Amino acid sequence: MQKLDLKYKSNRKSVADLENLLIEHKAEINLPEEKFVNLQIAVSEAILNAIVHGNKEISEKNVYVKIENDERKITISIKDEGKGFDVNTLPDPTKSENLYKEHGRGIFIIKSLVDIFDCISDSNGTEIIITMLK
Repeated sequence: MQKLDLKYKSNRKSVADLENLLIEHKAEINLPEEKFVNLQIAVSEAILNAIVHGNKEISEKNVYVKIENDERKITISIKDEGKGFDVNTLPDPTKSENLYKEHGRGIFIIKSLVDIFDCISDSNGTEIIITMLK
């Protein structure tokens, strides 16, 4: 798996489908075990956010996933068809007033697990780009 362009429906089953794809290609991805687990968690959180928060679980909407894998890094892009949001306005989930909120930790978790994080968001959707260095 050097490069894949994938399209998933906006349902929670897609999370497991993408997780299974990563497991199937684990040897090719060639990350140390801890980094691979972190990648799995980050990707699962990103696609779940795209389905639930971006696409509002509207089944007609899709989530687009691009995977680029080489000897130095793996980069995975996950893009929804939502309305977009400003990642800089997300409340800090580690502040005391946010500790018990049900939502608002996904981006924080993803950032903490990956080597490089980027978020591009506009009125056509949000794209989360995560990279793990080898």
